[in-house]
Formats: sequence, structure tokens, C-alpha cells
Amino acid sequence: MNNLKKPEVRIFKNKLQLGEFAAREFEVAAKKYADESRNFSVALSGGSTPALFFQALSTKQIDWDYVQIFWGDERCVSPDHQDSNYLMTRLLLLDKIDIPEGNVHRIRGEGVPGEEAARYSDEILRSAAAGDEDIPRFDWIVLGMGSDGHTASIFPGFRLRAKSQGVCAVAAHPETGQERITFTLPVINNARRVSFMVAGISKAPVVSSILNKTGGYLDFPAARVNPTQGFLEWFLDAEAAPADLQNR
Repeated sequence: MNNLKKPEVRIFKNKLQLGEFAAREFEVAAKKYADESRNFSVALSGGSTPALFFQALSTKQIDWDYVQIFWGDERCVSPDHQDSNYLMTRLLLLDKIDIPEGNVHRIRGEGVPGEEAARYSDEILRSAAAGDEDIPRFDWIVLGMGSDGHTASIFPGFRLRAKSQGVCAVAAHPETGQERITFTLPVINNARRVSFMVAGISKAPVVSSILNKTGGYLDFPAARVNPTQGFLEWFLDAEAAPADLQNR
């Protein structure tokens, strides 16, 4: 993994500004696909920073008939549980837009984890564009990052190099043991566009390590995100962006 591509880094004054910019980018991209009558396959993330992105996105002029929404990970809870990524997206975005029901591809967190990982993998393979080696190619994957460097539900030490995991895998939070269903790294790295949305001062040390490639940065799963045929970008608020990046 020493041939990591240099990502584009954008630093914003605050999370609101970050979310608004990302929503405008989404609006532009979605229009391009709609104008060409092509489906726009997108995988969303949970977390407080993507929540502001969803709120801004709900106000944009988008032809949702061409947008196919997936999730990069989900906690193994019911869709009305407060920890559900789907619930957050529904309340902040889906309930406010006119999108066909069949365009929303929910991870059924209430299901048996292993069975649901297999079922969701099959749904992705049927609904998203096919890439190389039977790995789906999403048009855009939105990611968050934890202060431990995890992304989606790929935590430090979780078989980072294993390609045999397929499209989705079952993971467990290292502290709580809560099970989750997550995209695997090969799927993330096969996307056309991958965007990290990261905010808060607690994330700054990991962001600095990853972007400056210092210390044991490759121990952070987020550092392993390197789209092979797409591009990578980091949207950071001023707190998450360490000083050495802001002063360049």
C-alpha cells in the first residue's frame, strides 16, 4: 500500500459549510447522470457530519428517479432504532424528497447478521454497476471516520487485506461488541469517487497521520481507502484539519 494516490483535501470553516458544499457537489453530479438517463449509485454513511450533508441535500434540486441509495454500513438494529444509520437518513433526507421506494436499498439491520450480509451483497450485485472481478462499482461512496481511524464498520485489525470477504462482511465494534454489516475495502476501493467527511478536533491526529503518512498510519482502516480507478477526497472542518495542512 505504498502507492497511495494523493487525495484532494478541502478544508471548511465549520461542519455546516462542509455539508453545504458536499450537497452542491452531489446536486451537480446527480444532474449529469439524470441528463444522460443513467442511474447514479451512491452509498451513504452514518454520523453527525454526514447528517448535516443530508439536511443540505434535502433542499437541492435533484431528479431522484435516477439516484440509487445504498449504505456503506449499518448497525444490527431495527430500522426505527436510534442507532440506525437508515433511520437518521430517513428523518433528515428520505422523508423530505420524492424518491421511488425501489431506489432505496436498506441494510436490514434487524436480520441475522451473516444472512443479511449475504442478502445485501446479492442486492448490490443486482442493482449497482458491475466492476472488475465481480466487485460492484459505485459512482460515489460517502465515508465518515472515527477517532480510532475506522471507516464504514472496518475497525483497526479487522482483516484489512482480506479480499475473500466479498462485498459485505459482518464486523463487531471492538469495545461494545455490537455487530454491524459493512462494505469491504475492495468494494470501497472500486468506487469512482470516495469522499471522507470528517469534523471535530478529536479526529485531527489521525487525519494528520494518514494524510502526512506518518507513524503507523496504515494501521488505520481509513488509510487503506485508495480508489484504484477513481478519486479520493477529504472534506474537513477547521478542527479536524491539523495545522500543518491548514498552513500549506
